[in-house]
Amino acid sequence: MSKAGVKLSEVKKLLMQDKEFQTEYERLKPRYDLISQIIEARTSQNITQEELALRVGTQKSNISRLESGKYNPSLDFLTKVARSLGKEVQIILK
Repeated sequence: MSKAGVKLSEVKKLLMQDKEFQTEYERLKPRYDLISQIIEARTSQNITQEELALRVGTQKSNISRLESGKYNPSLDFLTKVARSLGKEVQIILK
């Protein structure tokens, strides 16, 4: 039995042909890469958003907004989140 639908990689390849989409994708990529790393670190440690919020000293809603991409956090906040996960923030300008 085959799965219905289209692969995400195929959709992305098609959308990346649009210059406007490609520009916006590249603009947002660092943000979503960081969010993915935070979610991966949290889930690999079996920590809920609520537990992470307690460690950071913030509300669960702030962690939820961060992970959903609906929040543009400060560097200080990201550093607190990273430290609460036993990680550190490294910024590289290329």
